[in-house]
Amino acid sequence: MMDSHSTRRAFAAALGTLAVGAFAGCTGSGAEANQAGGGGGESTPASTETPARTATDAAGSESGGDEPSFGGWFDDMSNYDGVVDTTGNSEVTVAVGASGNNGNYAFDPAAVRVDAGTTVVWEWTGEGASHNVSAKDGSFESEMTGEKGHTFSQTFEEAGTYKYVCTPHQAMGMRGAVVVTE
Repeated sequence: MMDSHSTRRAFAAALGTLAVGAFAGCTGSGAEANQAGGGGGESTPASTETPARTATDAAGSESGGDEPSFGGWFDDMSNYDGVVDTTGNSEVTVAVGASGNNGNYAFDPAAVRVDAGTTVVWEWTGEGASHNVSAKDGSFESEMTGEKGHTFSQTFEEAGTYKYVCTPHQAMGMRGAVVVTE
């Protein structure tokens, strides 16, 4: 039989480990929040047009188009809802700090399909602390900010799939993708 002192110690240790892990995932250093990205993005007025979401079938592929293979990129994310078809628009807006992934740690929509030559504008909600937008291949990166209404834009000229993250919150599921068609 275990004495109550040992049981309390084990419980306190487990609780402390859980609290430290949860707290570490939600914070970033002050230096991280003050770093400016070197992506050369421009501030542009955000589009007020919200793209229509396309229907997805049970297999997760978009009706009327092929669902790209993301290789597990969107696994374990609460806000991935398939690729939103925004083709035909010259500018598309993605919210930064949208509700998802147990807080305001999401891009909305998480994945968009655009035509080559389309400008994607990421607009900060001001929620979920400071965020950035950083391409996994290093082709673009915004500054780190939490300012509501801040925008960063990138024009996509080449067909392909461009994966991106919010650097401090990528482990929490703050990931996105732009699928560029010809």
